[in-house]
Amino acid sequence: MQRLPGLDLLRAIAIAWVMLFHSWMIGGIGGPLQPVADYGWMGVDLFFVLSGYLIGRQLLEPLSRGEPLRFGAFYLRRAFRILPVFFSVLAVYVLFPGWREAPGMQPAWQFVTFTLNLLIDYQHNQAFSHAWSLCVEEHFYLLFPLLAWWLAQRPWRGLVIGCSVLVVAMGMLLRGYAVLHGKDWLECIYYPTWTRLDGLLAGVLLATIQAYRPRWWAGMQRRANALAIAGLLLVAAAIWLFRDKTGFTASVFGFPLLALAMALLVAAGAANASWLGRWRIPGAGWVAGISYSLYLSHKLAMHAVYETLPQWPMVHGIAAFAAYALAILAAGALLHYAVERPFLRLRARLMEGPRKHGVMQAA
Repeated sequence: MQRLPGLDLLRAIAIAWVMLFHSWMIGGIGGPLQPVADYGWMGVDLFFVLSGYLIGRQLLEPLSRGEPLRFGAFYLRRAFRILPVFFSVLAVYVLFPGWREAPGMQPAWQFVTFTLNLLIDYQHNQAFSHAWSLCVEEHFYLLFPLLAWWLAQRPWRGLVIGCSVLVVAMGMLLRGYAVLHGKDWLECIYYPTWTRLDGLLAGVLLATIQAYRPRWWAGMQRRANALAIAGLLLVAAAIWLFRDKTGFTASVFGFPLLALAMALLVAAGAANASWLGRWRIPGAGWVAGISYSLYLSHKLAMHAVYETLPQWPMVHGIAAFAAYALAILAAGALLHYAVERPFLRLRARLMEGPRKHGVMQAA
């Protein structure tokens, strides 16, 4: 799968936005960037749309050509991509409690079984809590290939539309019920898989259009700049709606709106001829390439700098921000080159042969 600069740019923006959001660990970054940081959790929704689109393409394009779905190969690819880095970071959290960003942490078995997002006690156990999104992704990886295969055996457009409407409606109903009954917003609305499927579904629908309706997709690519503008406007609308993110309106309608906004941006980013696809920011591709390692390790790096800076009172303001940024990038790069990349190369040798040792985009 060819790397798309527009999607790399979006992935780099997403990881930077998420890390800015997690600056709450150090009291926030303050200044003009703080309003941006306050909504950085939306970067995870962008990741969900990107994942749904890229994994959807990987599975749906062969199915659209009538080829069989290789379940074993797919799950093996996912295992090589996800598990080595994840278990490496989990080992650090388990073996070195003093390195954690918070003292309390859920039992390790919940991380190993990817049930953290369903069982977390966030009030008391905040360490490595950002692994919740990986749990959602793992559940998606486990179930979507089966659903895609089943739907491919029944090529009825109404069935796909019906399943999509059902997923969105179920999420809205469950989130609405949780708000009306005073449930904890993080534990019952933000973290559970069944309330956070909007972004993944939006990405999958983009992949479905590309695989099964190439004319529609070509038309979308020709209008990529308009889609990008519409996506940005809808992101702004979602930010406005999420001013009170725990309220009923935002909880019920905000996530589908945000998923649609991010899907429009991803569709625009997939078009090389669009301004988003042509926009080259130095380093964006590299940041995108190590974004998974950055996501898992950045809180450890932030905490390390936070604990160290009091010994250097002269480092503050822009210098402190630079120290945090450099530490985060260094930790992410170390994890990527020491663990993630070797396992991706091993995967390439085992599954694609010696002729092709490149890494598929986000695959």
